[in-house]
Amino acid sequence: MRPSVYPRSLVFHSCTINPPLALAPMVGLSHSALRLLILELGGIGLFFSEMLSVGRLPTENEKISPFLCRTPEENPFFYQIFVCPGQDLLPAIARLHTLNAQGIDLNLGCPAPALRKVGAGSFMTPELVRTTVAAIRSATSLPISAKIRLGKTLDEKSLVSFCKMLEDEGIDLLTVHGRLHGEKFCRKARWDWIGKVKKVLNIPVLANGGIFTVEDARQCLAISGADGLMLGRGAAIRPWIFADIAHSLYGLAKPERRSFSEIYFRFIALLEERFTPERRLGRLKQFSHYYAENFAFGHHLSSGVQNAKTLEEAGAIAAAFFEKAEG
Repeated sequence: MRPSVYPRSLVFHSCTINPPLALAPMVGLSHSALRLLILELGGIGLFFSEMLSVGRLPTENEKISPFLCRTPEENPFFYQIFVCPGQDLLPAIARLHTLNAQGIDLNLGCPAPALRKVGAGSFMTPELVRTTVAAIRSATSLPISAKIRLGKTLDEKSLVSFCKMLEDEGIDLLTVHGRLHGEKFCRKARWDWIGKVKKVLNIPVLANGGIFTVEDARQCLAISGADGLMLGRGAAIRPWIFADIAHSLYGLAKPERRSFSEIYFRFIALLEERFTPERRLGRLKQFSHYYAENFAFGHHLSSGVQNAKTLEEAGAIAAAFFEKAEG
């Protein structure tokens, strides 16, 4: 029987996630403006950075870098790194200590062509993964997490063996995206395969993939048995989804809902607060692509903003759209 209310807190290593709901690391989306918007709307328990290059991280300026830009309120916060063969991890780990990281996340699931070229993400060999996790573990006392996919093919023995190796080498939290390497998002996530991992591990497991509604979240937890959820595109479409899930599944109070336009223009304001002018419009365009899915004629919002030359022009286009959409 499905519980009506799940445990609110997930405690592991030196970290407490309350509620056990995390925002996925997404390139161009999981930046400080979206994180703060979601934080204001409520229900979020754990933040991740966009993926960071181990090679560039030691010299990146956190005061101007859109990838390192962060406020104290974005907490607990895990920085996600990707590692290429032969790279020295120690300078990057040392840098994360100075950035007040609450944890370090290793990207083992990204299938992007750029990572294929350098042998990172889902293209790391199992032996390189093992030695990398061991090296991170020896270099830090922070919690270490990893994000994976199900593998190249559906092979339960191989998947379970890989995940147990991660646990044995020192991973404290594992996020499993319920799709194979290279599978497109239109393919329904295999939450039952996340359950195969959860059954054999002693560390907490977060389920990721295909969660866009409260009912999706409920079914995913019931099928996978996971300890919590990580949301990606669903959070960009509906930044209030964490609050809805936290209320329905974890018994947290539900904040008052803002209008679509209020949320959108608050996002613009946060972009203006957090980023230099040249960094704002591109991030608004990327967010608008997803946010437009809330409307039957959302393509008018998305295409209009995509064609805008300035943030002010994009705002005017959005204002005209919302005036019609919200009547």
